[in-house]
Amino acid sequence: MASRTQMIRWLPKPEEQDYPAAFSYLKLHFAPKRSRALVKELEAARVTEFKAKDIFRASGLSLLGVSNSHVEHDRQKIAKRTPLSPLLLVRDADAGLIIADGYHRLCAVYSIDEDALIPCKIV
Repeated sequence: MASRTQMIRWLPKPEEQDYPAAFSYLKLHFAPKRSRALVKELEAARVTEFKAKDIFRASGLSLLGVSNSHVEHDRQKIAKRTPLSPLLLVRDADAGLIIADGYHRLCAVYSIDEDALIPCKIV
């Protein structure tokens, strides 16, 4: 029988639509020019891994419950063993860790296994 963490499958790299989503979110934190530069850095960054609980601690965000439709959608993907897209993260001295794309995926994974290693691109 597979462990909870082995149930969670990941794509080898983020999906193309993740980058425009990250740009849209980053524009709420930074000017468009800086946001574009960060997205280009994310595109070039290598995939690394961090534990779900550590990403949450660094981001300072609250965990969304399974009652959130997006989290539930990602939990269903996990149950069907559909690979998830890695997260896109930005380190910011003022805001801390920014989850530019993948917050709902993070919440879904955390609800299954807070120690799960999550593939991420981080700049």
